[in-house]
Amino acid sequence: MSEASKILSEMNDRSREVFRLIVESYLDSGEPVGSRTLTRTLSEKVSAATVRNVMQDLEFLGLLDSPHVSAGRIPTQQGLRMFVDGLLEVGDLGADDRQKLDDTLGPNAGDVGGMLDRVGSALSHVSHGASLVLTPKHESEIKHIEFVSLAHDRALVVLVFADGHVENRLFTPPPGQTPSSMREAANFLNALIEGRTLSEVRRQMQSQIDTRKQEIDVLAREMVESGIAAWEGDGSDSARLIVRGRANLLNEPGQAEELDRIRTLFDDLERKRDIAEFLELTEDGEGVRIFIGSENKLFSLSGSSLVVSPYMNADRRIIGAVGVIGPTRLNYGRIVPIVDYTAQLVGKLISDRS
Repeated sequence: MSEASKILSEMNDRSREVFRLIVESYLDSGEPVGSRTLTRTLSEKVSAATVRNVMQDLEFLGLLDSPHVSAGRIPTQQGLRMFVDGLLEVGDLGADDRQKLDDTLGPNAGDVGGMLDRVGSALSHVSHGASLVLTPKHESEIKHIEFVSLAHDRALVVLVFADGHVENRLFTPPPGQTPSSMREAANFLNALIEGRTLSEVRRQMQSQIDTRKQEIDVLAREMVESGIAAWEGDGSDSARLIVRGRANLLNEPGQAEELDRIRTLFDDLERKRDIAEFLELTEDGEGVRIFIGSENKLFSLSGSSLVVSPYMNADRRIIGAVGVIGPTRLNYGRIVPIVDYTAQLVGKLISDRS
């Protein structure tokens, strides 16, 4: 059971109703709610003093806050989170909102890029907030690739496609990588990437890795059998060939050259594994998510919230997302079905096109 569910389950009916009415009133007006206002809307007739005691208890729990000493209460970020998780009643999409979205994103919406631009405009218009649209990843022949280090745990890959499309993707680089190693990886990939899609390049890299492992196995087998070397961690991707001291006494013709060849192949294998890691950039997402205030680093400074939902292609694979950004007192019950419906509509249109 989540912390929000636990607190809600421990509340009595009066406390739960007072909390719900305060949040709903705040989301509607943005103003603090006083005890006298609540006495007129509560289902049971109680005094303003009783309501004030309940509000003080809710404030002690961290769910309400008082902006001024004598003012009413407003929900805290924790209170909004609990309301969204446990008390939010999501309404049906209104007929007018549905019609506006259908009209904007109809079957004659043009190219996918133009259609997604209209998605943003439609969401902003219907929700009266800022919209967020994450577009599908481009999958066509690549002309050029570049890696840019932004921080020790953040990097940007710039993909230039043969059709002129340019795409930037943020990712977390493999541990130990430096700006220099990223440049080397980009130089290596640009030598073989033109005319191929990203998926084709990944398959080619894996094929080269498998070939290098086979070459090492063939060259190392005789040395292992003669006791000159031994495998450490055999059978895993991190297997290493440990050369023993007697390798310094190699006198047989060709043995020293073979050992150098193995070392070179190992270096090449590690380099290709590093490059393969750069190509394995994946993203995932699921369901409608609601981020409130500082829960999302993108919006913590502005005190905003984001309601976002992914959309899928015909193969039921998540390829993008749409969302609405607004104040923390967003009308979540109205916005969630708008975002959810828009995501389904975009997914259907993209699936129909493909």
